[in-house]
Amino acid sequence: MLRGLGLGAAAALGGCGHRTAAGGQPTPSPATQRIPSATPRGQLPPATPWRARSGEVKPEVKARATQLLQLVGTWSDGRGDPGAAGRRLGAAGYNPGLAARLDFLTPNAAAATTLVTDAQYGGILSDSASVLIPVVQWYSAPDGSVVRHGSTFDVRLSRSGSEWTVTEIHPAAPGPPAGNLSASANAVLANDRIRLTDSARADVVAGQVHDSVLDALQELARRNVLDVSVLRSGHPLLVFGTDRPSDHPYGRAADVWAIDGATVVDPANRDVVTAFMRAAARTGPWQVGGPVLPDGGNMFFSDDTHHDHVHMGFHT
Repeated sequence: MLRGLGLGAAAALGGCGHRTAAGGQPTPSPATQRIPSATPRGQLPPATPWRARSGEVKPEVKARATQLLQLVGTWSDGRGDPGAAGRRLGAAGYNPGLAARLDFLTPNAAAATTLVTDAQYGGILSDSASVLIPVVQWYSAPDGSVVRHGSTFDVRLSRSGSEWTVTEIHPAAPGPPAGNLSASANAVLANDRIRLTDSARADVVAGQVHDSVLDALQELARRNVLDVSVLRSGHPLLVFGTDRPSDHPYGRAADVWAIDGATVVDPANRDVVTAFMRAAARTGPWQVGGPVLPDGGNMFFSDDTHHDHVHMGFHT
């Protein structure tokens, strides 16, 4: 189980540098490898904690948030019910009642493994944070089969002194599949160069993402393979720490956390990220945010929240 892995220390301290291939081209580090969509011979994958990457802002915040989800969603002793999940949380210093918000991760199963696809900020301030965490879970169903599913969770934390405490969890709610999808939606769903998390894919399937966003992703994917973390569901309704509505809940935004396998958060990839932000600006958004501030327009912005992903927001 994850408790045996020393998850808290591993997640907070296990930074993973980015490797560079001959010729200076970025190559994926272990932290950017794709989470498998299937497991060999129906086995559960090993329980591996989330690891901070080079360039993370306050990695201890993300470690605390990801550990909670993995504790709830990982077991090997038949104790996957909400009560057992709450006890695991309590033993690790979390509020056991938070397990009630995570029934998605407590299916009827003898064993399960939950892995974190990515952990990005929905907002980070001096004493509060939102961490958006897409996860994939495999579990052993009662009939002996292995089931895979995934979702995104907005984990809220507050700070008192040096301690960060999880206070709320907001699961993604993409909605049911749409009866008819636009040509843009079908094109994105069929494009293997646009790698969507489960909730982001469900947003597209539900017809909840504007064609302006989908067409921009299609255009950008001509040049780069995109790892998209968040589209609509799972994102805060307001720009964190403000009373301004976010573009995400209206289906008018996309966040990209890796470009051709190069993570946005890693300072070694700044040239890749800068070029991508400039390319994104040419697809029609009203704002583009990220870890750098390119020359050439007022649409660009940068802050701690966007040090780990590129945000594109559209008016329509």
